[in-house]
Amino acid sequence: MSPTLFKLLTALSLAVGLQAAYAQTPPKDLLNVSYDVARDVFKDYNPRFIAAYKAKTGETLEIKQSHAGSTGQVRKVADGLEADVVTMNQATDINFLAAQGLVAKDWTSKFPNNAAPYTSTMIFIVRKGNPKAIKDWNDLAKPGVGLIIPHPKNTGNGRYTYLAAWGYALRQPGGNDKTAAAFVGSLLKNAPLFAPGGRDATTTFMQRGQGDVLVTFECEAELIAKEFGRGNFEVVYPSQSILTEMPVAIVEKVVDKRGTRKYAQAYLEYLWSKDGQENAAQNYLRPRDPEVFKQFAAQFPAIKTFSVDETFGGWEKATAAHFKDGGSFDQIYQLK
Repeated sequence: MSPTLFKLLTALSLAVGLQAAYAQTPPKDLLNVSYDVARDVFKDYNPRFIAAYKAKTGETLEIKQSHAGSTGQVRKVADGLEADVVTMNQATDINFLAAQGLVAKDWTSKFPNNAAPYTSTMIFIVRKGNPKAIKDWNDLAKPGVGLIIPHPKNTGNGRYTYLAAWGYALRQPGGNDKTAAAFVGSLLKNAPLFAPGGRDATTTFMQRGQGDVLVTFECEAELIAKEFGRGNFEVVYPSQSILTEMPVAIVEKVVDKRGTRKYAQAYLEYLWSKDGQENAAQNYLRPRDPEVFKQFAAQFPAIKTFSVDETFGGWEKATAAHFKDGGSFDQIYQLK
């Protein structure tokens, strides 16, 4: 073999080897597909995680975000949006991805607390001075009260609101599914429209000036204060409300395809760290860590809550009974 040919073959072999090595190097970025109201949570969380991960490993990661109504988001993932992780506000949306084979069937066992690093509840935002004297769920069903909520079939915020009202009615003297259906029907008659997501509902209420009451996550109240000022609204805590859990999961097929599993695992695990829990509390989400919760307890008023599991037998049963086609929502809404 001539020296020239030998050099050519060596260079070619080196180029092929470098190309193969490059192809096997996983990208150092993640896409977190999340729900509408979580924008500020992860805007604050991502830089904290990136800094901590770099300090620990020397690697710099890039985190990309996608936010919209939760059910619409998981449908995008099912249709091919390559999310490495999903951070949602209800288990039913992640169960949907599990049924598609994108998320592990046992995803709730992959992280602590059934894979929900923090919780919240549903509260009321009313106009300054509370002119309609809104105090509890029964006030939302009174004639002349304008209610702003996201769509109960397409958003976690809307579903939690619907189930919170239903659960409240069940807990009244003589309460049963028939009386609860009648109560929720009266309440929905006061909703002139359904927003496509939680943040759009906030904009409709605060910026467009529509409605007398906005029902939303507790954490959204502080975000509204930051954006619109504290003097423009009041927060009302009902006598009881629903416990809202915000679950997370790795999108198995995507991380295996992209080679990003270790980054996705670290990203979600950090939500349970002291730093991650403090970020949750600073964004008015109720942290799971008892010490962090105690540190921020003053900003979380005591409220009696009930869970989807104890009241409705879990999300699968709740979804089938209330939000599937022909379920209670469709039956009630046809009569609206």
